[in-house]
Amino acid sequence: MNAIPNIDIQEVTRLTRKGKLKEAMKLLRAGLAGEVHSGQSGTSGTGSDGASVNSGMPSGGGTTGGARGKPREETARPGSFEPMPNLWAGLSAHGLPDFGSLPGMPGRSGDAETPDGARFEALEHSSAAGARRYKLYVPASHDGRPAPLVVMLHGCTQSPDDFAAGTRMNELAEELGFLVAYPEQSKRANAQKCWNWFETRDQKRDAGEPALIAGITRQIIADHSIDTAKIFVAGLSAGGAAAAIMGQRYPDLFAAVGVHSGLACGAARDMGSAFAAMRGGSPVTAGTRVVPTIVFHGDRDATVAPVNGDHVLKQAMAGKPAEAVTSEGVSSGGVTYTRTVHREPDGRERLESWRIHGAGHAWSGGSAKGTYTLPAGPDASREMLRFFLSLGG
Repeated sequence: MNAIPNIDIQEVTRLTRKGKLKEAMKLLRAGLAGEVHSGQSGTSGTGSDGASVNSGMPSGGGTTGGARGKPREETARPGSFEPMPNLWAGLSAHGLPDFGSLPGMPGRSGDAETPDGARFEALEHSSAAGARRYKLYVPASHDGRPAPLVVMLHGCTQSPDDFAAGTRMNELAEELGFLVAYPEQSKRANAQKCWNWFETRDQKRDAGEPALIAGITRQIIADHSIDTAKIFVAGLSAGGAAAAIMGQRYPDLFAAVGVHSGLACGAARDMGSAFAAMRGGSPVTAGTRVVPTIVFHGDRDATVAPVNGDHVLKQAMAGKPAEAVTSEGVSSGGVTYTRTVHREPDGRERLESWRIHGAGHAWSGGSAKGTYTLPAGPDASREMLRFFLSLGG
């Protein structure tokens, strides 16, 4: 059953397979316009093409209080096709998926599977900065000894379950023995569930959303046996931009950062500058210290221009000298890529970037069980973990 009655998804897929991208996009736009006019509510208006407009502005930070790591009642999550998955969805009337390649098309969201003995807990964190729900994956292999922690920040319209399924990070947690946290952006803070990376108040340490994400991380440290030298943060799209902010503002908390299809900290200060940054990048301020960072970006990303990946790396480099060592490769799925490692004079390799050729706005190597993945691409999740754990600490 089509989750969006006005869009013939099979026809869109057929046109895309034939390379008729303009026709596919035209069909999507027409269907989205009809869907908005016929039944959408709760938006701040409609754009010239009939797509819903979301201001991207938070309407509140949630309730305040001192509750810590509280279990929450699990909520149902629709497994339907989302028409506007990308960063534009939270900012613009013209946001549509990037159909640069069929594997980059959004998939159907699905709950991540939990093996016997593992726990995928639904929790909530509250503090003076507000409240956010999150999910925590504790692998069956966890024996109580201090383990690494990876904090995963989803993209617009996604949920923790969707992101876990798409990145397969829980599967890696079982294999390698680390915990995974998935903070959840609320619709109250952003109607499209985008992290508000473009708001100055959400780019500061101990304020706004960075304070909430750091608070969730510290709560997990208090409640579980965590190796505090091996705490990492990663994200996709708006979540990638939020991860870059966390790396810059909390280098004492996070040992390394993974940014997939995101932007640098401070790339925008409001919605207007966010448009400019996403379309073509904008100058960013270099960091004050090297923040170990791995970047993934598709070279056909029409949602967040690939140059933003370069800006993330430049900011993380903090002006320190490093030799760029580049290699080419092909994934098992036939997707080509360029990998660049930045080698410092003392031999350390704390900065790495992957440019995925022919890829749009999607998690490389992800599972089709989650939305906005490129299953045929190199495995971004595994490569991020390889990078994180190679840093020692």
